Amino acid sequence: MSEYKTLFLNEKDSVAVALSDIPADAEVIVKLESREFRVKILEPIRFGHKFAVRAIPQGDDIIKYGEVIGAAAIPIDAGEHVHVHNLEGKRGRGDKVV
Repeated sequence: MSEYKTLFLNEKDSVAVALSDIPADAEVIVKLESREFRVKILEPIRFGHKFAVRAIPQGDDIIKYGEVIGAAAIPIDAGEHVHVHNLEGKRGRGDKVV
């Protein structure tokens, strides 16, 4: 198994960041301190982009670096690319109170 580098900083995080391009079907090891787990990547993830480290139900908060960055607009599977197509921003919106 190839070792792809990722950034995962907080045990609350639901996403990790790819530190290199990761092809679909790759298996990555996501590490946090002494903990590590495997995630099968479902679609290509470009450098600097996020992928889900666990399944995220529709409407649940998406957490990166310990902070809420939005909500899942649709259900997101572990290993799926997380970006504007499935993440709804919560900040700066006048129609929703956070």
